[in-house]
Amino acid sequence: MAHKKIAMEHDKKIALVAHDNKKQDLVEWAKYNRDLLAHHDVYATGTTGQVLERELGFGITKLQSGPLGGDQQIGAKIASGEIDFLIFFWDPLEPMPHDPDVKALLRMAVVWNIPIACNRASADFMISSPLMDGEYDRLVPDYEGYRTREKARGEGAGQDAEDSAKGRA
Repeated sequence: MAHKKIAMEHDKKIALVAHDNKKQDLVEWAKYNRDLLAHHDVYATGTTGQVLERELGFGITKLQSGPLGGDQQIGAKIASGEIDFLIFFWDPLEPMPHDPDVKALLRMAVVWNIPIACNRASADFMISSPLMDGEYDRLVPDYEGYRTREKARGEGAGQDAEDSAKGRA
């Protein structure tokens, strides 16, 4: 599959997300990295955004709580190029009733090749990277062929599900 370049500007669009048992860890990390985060556009879900805005002293774009659609909002922003970077402190030891949303969010980050940090150590390495303070061209598969495959095959929109059910996908 061919690739295309998507430019990340000097000021990155960073999503900060944390599960309940990891919120304090994310807040502590963000406070430690406040000056680095301050010149970027920061997005957060639910109460995490409220706490971060209060603790950091700068504006955070606040979305819904994760289980109420916030994870999906972040995923949609990734797909539309509105988020460049995901820091998601999730708790691997707690069952999550909205686990499908979490998996979908992580999948969007991988599909659109954005950096992901899922713990404090990876977040430290990413935020301190020299790539954070400049423009960066991220390579993303060119999905145009995937989007237009039905036209090329001459099949209807429902054909994918039918092919999948028959093992032809």
